[in-house]
Formats: sequence, structure tokens, C-alpha cells
Amino acid sequence: MELRRSAASTLLHNKTACVLLGAGAAVLGLGLGYKYFKKAEKGVCVGVVSQLLVHPLKSGKALSVALAECKNVGLKYGDLQDRHWLVIREDGHMVTGRQEPRLVLVSLSCEGGQICLNGPDMEELRFPLKQPENCIMDCRVFGADIQGRDCGDEASCWLTHYLGGETTFRLVHFEPQMKPRRPAENEPLYPEHEQVAYPDSGPVMLLSQASVRDLSSKLGKDVTAERFRPNIIISDCEAFEEDSWEEIQIGSVRLQRVMSCGRCIFTTVDPETGVINRKEPLETLKSYRLCNPSEKHIYKLSPLFGQLLTVKKTGILKVGDVVYKIR
Repeated sequence: MELRRSAASTLLHNKTACVLLGAGAAVLGLGLGYKYFKKAEKGVCVGVVSQLLVHPLKSGKALSVALAECKNVGLKYGDLQDRHWLVIREDGHMVTGRQEPRLVLVSLSCEGGQICLNGPDMEELRFPLKQPENCIMDCRVFGADIQGRDCGDEASCWLTHYLGGETTFRLVHFEPQMKPRRPAENEPLYPEHEQVAYPDSGPVMLLSQASVRDLSSKLGKDVTAERFRPNIIISDCEAFEEDSWEEIQIGSVRLQRVMSCGRCIFTTVDPETGVINRKEPLETLKSYRLCNPSEKHIYKLSPLFGQLLTVKKTGILKVGDVVYKIR
């Protein structure tokens, strides 16, 4: 009888041990699986952020920063958000470097709650960032309606004088409470929910330094990445490798590719002089960077240079951050 009780006890003990061992193995397996899933999710290193550019004024001079907040509507540095200021005519239609090439020499910065406008042969103009008493103007950006807070008569006089004085120009600022544009209205590849202020299309544009060097070699002279107005410039990758990055992780930021960036006459404006030649580097790009025939309904005859992205997860971007391609 004692022998039976001893055998039963041993059996029960072994069953318990097996259950505990099995449960432990399952937990360990889940832990290892999670670890390797996270590792796989992180993806493959494809480059490094070499430069971050914020363009507070649409078509204005870029601000190179070491760190920027990546929001759903684009990059933000302090009180300056990418393409949140816009030059317009009195009828509300946008003015860009395509019509007024010297706009690329105008810098818009912010110090102590004051917006600072600077340009060649012009005295610096300062005015308050927030001017709630100023009127809200109805504007047109690529045929879409959008609003902007007028920045005042002094800013208007400054821009009008700088750009030649024959036409009256005004400066407007997009504020958070205003209704944004939806890129999908002009570019169906964008998600319906995507929203922006004054960019041509999406909130973020990425370009590799190697692609710029490749173009320079074909031109026989150096061009800078700034000419193409990207937000994120990547080094340590091959030319046009960025074309294949459908989804990338940079720090805590997750970005999703939407489409390539079709290039226009604006690329022929020299960012150092504000002179437009209307030919290069656009013609050279057309010689080797046209889309596949199956994509002609999207890009038509525009050469492709750089990638347009949406923000899946916001966060902080820093120069020196590693770029991971998500598999």
C-alpha cells in the first residue's frame, strides 16, 4: 500500500514538473520569438542621416538642423514648421520659385517669438510670430483651397520690394486650427486621410547623397542636394537605392514611401544665385530618370529624383541616425 502511495506521489510530481517545464519552455519560446521578431522588424541598415532640411517658407531658403521633430504634416524645428509660410498674390494664388526664382534666397527664421525675414540687399524684417488680429486669407495651392493668416503690411512691402515692386505680394502663415490640404485630391497614391499645409504634395521628401553625386557626374559639374529641396538626406548608400525603400525606420520615426518625386522647372533654379536657366539639370535627368511606361499615367514626362513619404509614426530625427529598411 505504501509502495502504491509512493508511486502515485512520484507520478504526480513528474506530471507537475513536466507541466512547469512545458510552460517554461513556452514562455522562453515566446520571449525568444519576440526578441527575434523585434530584431527582424527593425530591419536592415541601409544608410545614415547626413542632413536634415526644414523649409519654413515655401520656395525659400532651407534651414539645416541637427535635430527635428517629425510630425504627420512634416518636419518641425522650434516654432518653424516645414512649408507653413507662403507667398501669395493679392488674389490668393500661391507664388513659388517657378515664377519668382529669387525667392530661394529668402530666409525665414524665428527668434524669441519674432519671425525674421532676410534676403540679399535687404534689411532684416522682424514681426510677431502670432498676430491673431490679422485677417485670414483664402489661398490657392495647386488648385486646392487653403487658408493662411496674413503676416501684415510690413512683410508685404518687404516682399514686394524684394521681388521687383510691380506686383503686390503678401505673406501668410498656416495655423493649426486651419483646414489643411489633402494630397490625395491631386495625387491619388496618397492615403485619403493624409493632410499637409503648403508642400507640393506630401509631408516628407527623402534623397540620397549618392544620387546627387551620380547626377553631378553626368552633368560634369557639382549640384547640391539643396537644389532638390528634400527634408532628409541620406549617406552611406548606393545611388537611387532609396527608390526601393518602401518602409523605413529612423530612430523612433516610421516612414512609408508613397511615390517618387517627379521633377519640374524649379530644379533649374540655382539655390546659391536665384537664377533660373530653364534647362539643367532637368534635361539630364530626363535622359535617364524617366518612369517605366506602366507609370506614365502617374508621372507623365517628369524625371524621378527623390522619394515622397508619409509619416506612420512621429518622433525625433537626428543627423547621424541610422536608417533601417523594414523587410
